[in-house]
Amino acid sequence: MENRGLDPVPDDERGGRVRTLFPTWVAANMTVLLLTVGAGLTVFDGLNFWQVLAVAVTAPVLSFGLVGLVSIAGKRGGAPGMALSRAVFGQRGNLFPGALLWLARCGWETANAVTGSFALLAVLDLLLGVRSTSTLVLATLTAFVAASFLVSGVGITALRVCSRVSVWLFGGASLLVLVHLIGSAPWRAVLDRPPGPVGMVIAGIGTLAAGGISWVPSAPDFTRYLPRSAPSRAMVGAAVGGALVTVVPMVLMGAVMAVSSPDLATAKDPVAFIGELLPRWISVPYLLTAVLGMVLINALSMYSAGFTAQTVGFAVPRAWAVGVNAAVSLLLGGTLMMVTTSLIDTFLSFLTLLGVTFSAWIGVFGVDMLRGRTYDPAALMDTTPRSGYWYTGGFSRQAMAAWGAGLVVGLAFTEVDWFAGPLASTWIGRDGLGWAATILVAAGLYAALPRPADGTAGAPVPF
Repeated sequence: MENRGLDPVPDDERGGRVRTLFPTWVAANMTVLLLTVGAGLTVFDGLNFWQVLAVAVTAPVLSFGLVGLVSIAGKRGGAPGMALSRAVFGQRGNLFPGALLWLARCGWETANAVTGSFALLAVLDLLLGVRSTSTLVLATLTAFVAASFLVSGVGITALRVCSRVSVWLFGGASLLVLVHLIGSAPWRAVLDRPPGPVGMVIAGIGTLAAGGISWVPSAPDFTRYLPRSAPSRAMVGAAVGGALVTVVPMVLMGAVMAVSSPDLATAKDPVAFIGELLPRWISVPYLLTAVLGMVLINALSMYSAGFTAQTVGFAVPRAWAVGVNAAVSLLLGGTLMMVTTSLIDTFLSFLTLLGVTFSAWIGVFGVDMLRGRTYDPAALMDTTPRSGYWYTGGFSRQAMAAWGAGLVVGLAFTEVDWFAGPLASTWIGRDGLGWAATILVAAGLYAALPRPADGTAGAPVPF
């Protein structure tokens, strides 16, 4: 059981190697929803196979490149990402991006929990012929959330072990699907599809990258136990490589399936739909391992969300803070499974807003890292006016101004089912680049403003 919460890990307790990060970032992407996203790129955006491949490669390189870069802060400061964020925004200022990121994290966990529950229901139907009822829906959702809570509550060691096991299981099951598709897919129809608009390629990259961007603030949570001597380039490589080996084949499989079964892109229950597309000897092991993979994704997310909850004022031990997120996921997930008519539309809309929310924080935090930020352990944990990160009334005015401006600009370029910004019809908005505009505005403004002086004696270090 990991007992450490927000407090930085001292140097004498650090160990391990960068290679342990690779299965973590593989596991962070093991969701069946990537198949549905790939189908959507073909059905809705009109992209051909090679364009989908370009999207599937570019999006994780961009998003998990940022994950790897921000993960370097973890080995520098030895604390979770949202605790390190106090050094940037101030002890009080950090509450604002922290609260938004916590809400976004809850939504992400809810989407994963619903997808995992659908997978479990599909397996029960395939194996036992058990039909879904309201009671069974809530029971599977409760079991899924409880399993996620158990793994994340134990802590970092359990997450690492489960990541290694899940990577092998899910990888083997996915290989079965690939072999089946190679032999059964209508490849002439797949490869003869005409190319779609370039704008849709850019929009697809933005949509797919949003999921990866959501992991950026969590990146230091998984690297804070590494020694300071851990190579930074290898940390970035582990994040990008772990994403690529999962995202690329999953998105391509979804695109290939959608050529002969376009309803995959609009299925309310995409997991059950996938189970019907595949032979039973493939679909059962695949969906079982998919359930395990999505439990682990949720556990990773809950682990980080517990830290975020602590930074925004939940004065409870880490495991109890994780329990708060589990309860929220259960409540929201039950509502989503009972009410929503299109899971993929809800998911994509959520991803779009999620990307903007996380991007505003990334722009400011990233520039602060590039300036050579060092972290004072005592100042991070001191939330009183005596803290070295108190700035002016607990706020870093420069960081807050840049973060707020980036958030407003990003939302102005964003359009989803229930929200449309005033600039959503522009080229940036139509191509789904609101998240990119958010990062550029937040980073550019923070870089242009004078660097705020904190009350610590730490000198900047080379990036």
